[in-house]
Amino acid sequence: MPRVIVFAEDAAHEVFVGPLVRRIANEHQTSIEVSFRSSSGGFGRVLKELRVYVRDLRRGLEALPDLLIACVDGNCKGYTERRNETQEAIGDFPASIIFAIPDPHVERWFLLDSHAFRLAVGQGCDAPPQKCERDLFKGLLLKAVVNAGIRPPLGGIEYAEEIVNQMDLEYLRQSDQSLGRLIDDLRNRFTEWGHLNS
Repeated sequence: MPRVIVFAEDAAHEVFVGPLVRRIANEHQTSIEVSFRSSSGGFGRVLKELRVYVRDLRRGLEALPDLLIACVDGNCKGYTERRNETQEAIGDFPASIIFAIPDPHVERWFLLDSHAFRLAVGQGCDAPPQKCERDLFKGLLLKAVVNAGIRPPLGGIEYAEEIVNQMDLEYLRQSDQSLGRLIDDLRNRFTEWGHLNS
């Protein structure tokens, strides 16, 4: 069974990307083992943890995963710059890597499919703007959940799995470049694994 390690910048990345990985694995009839590392502390913390993880792999202290997924927000820098910064921290990695880089923040991904949001929470949400502003999308997510009559203790991220499982992935591939890239990268990886096992 392929082992997938997800390094997440914060809990919102973990609860969104984990279900997405499992959903796409199920689409490809692939059983996987997913585990998470470093889901708090922001970008600098996840880079530090990635460096330590890679060092431990080189020393033989950790088993090499079949796939590493590095989840960090674009934070107005965009996919390429964030990927390059993260890749530099990882260095020469002897396994497959996928970068999950929401642009600008992961909470925006929660709001991209109003129909999925309605099925998960009970009421749809407005389409999120394409702008970069610190904490904007956290506030919009909280407001959308509160508008559905819910007082979410975790700001709305607790509905991630239900939202992800209801999302129209084909629509999202076309409508959001950062999420579309992740969906395509995951599908390509699971397709390759399927060919290796057939």
